[in-house]
Amino acid sequence: MLVIGDEALDVAEASGGAFSSDITNLYDRWTELRAWAESGVEGLLRPLDPARLGPVSPRPRQSFCIGLNYRKHAEEAGWEVPDVPMVFTKFPSSIAGPGDIVELTGPTVDWEVELVVVIGRRAHRVPEEEAWSHVAGLTVGQDISDRTTQKRPRSAPQHSLGKSHPGYSPIGPVLVTPDELSNPDALDLGCAVNGEEMQNGNSSDMVFSVSQLIAYVSDMLPMLPGDVIFTGTPSGIGSTRQPPRFLRAGDEVTSWITGIGEMSQKFIDGPGVRM
Repeated sequence: MLVIGDEALDVAEASGGAFSSDITNLYDRWTELRAWAESGVEGLLRPLDPARLGPVSPRPRQSFCIGLNYRKHAEEAGWEVPDVPMVFTKFPSSIAGPGDIVELTGPTVDWEVELVVVIGRRAHRVPEEEAWSHVAGLTVGQDISDRTTQKRPRSAPQHSLGKSHPGYSPIGPVLVTPDELSNPDALDLGCAVNGEEMQNGNSSDMVFSVSQLIAYVSDMLPMLPGDVIFTGTPSGIGSTRQPPRFLRAGDEVTSWITGIGEMSQKFIDGPGVRM
């Protein structure tokens, strides 16, 4: 679905079947899709139904996550700013849509609003100055984290497992191409729990910029169209508060990034969860 303002169109229908309605397949033809969209589709637009919006990359082949990538977040966590990006994964099966309900896995589930990058062109050994040309767009993400799973046992932290339960990687509501933003390296972002602001930062506080992250990761392995990068979270997470605060059944987390939009997740108890 292509979204322009408060209107949208079904890409497959509007293109006469030239493009798939499955966005996962479109990332391999991202340059062609952009050229078609820019050729003029205004007359085909219809009112947008937000309920139809799903994750902007529902089945990425690779999902990267960057830890301690905001200076103020590293400070609140009591960690030194890293010398190189701290990279782990959120397994793709955890990807969810912008309005999906999320099942809690225990009593220590935390929020982390993040700017998420979606790759639009294969990137391997890409220099920083060319990195943005490999980006399809940017979206809002939540790196939902079960801190008990993540930190147990302490001698072998399970970062990826603690952040990869079903629904723990919601992204959306739309994908915004970088040229639509006045400065994609300095975006306000934040989140609220039940209307109470918890995080409010700016991506200019990143230790490693989007370009640096793409250059670093692509030097290790090829990044593929549709892959996502959760680029880190600003300060204000629940586990560093005094006392710590975690999500409970009935809570609603609203996450936003200026110029991109906002999404909301409601939380319910998962099977066997006792708070």
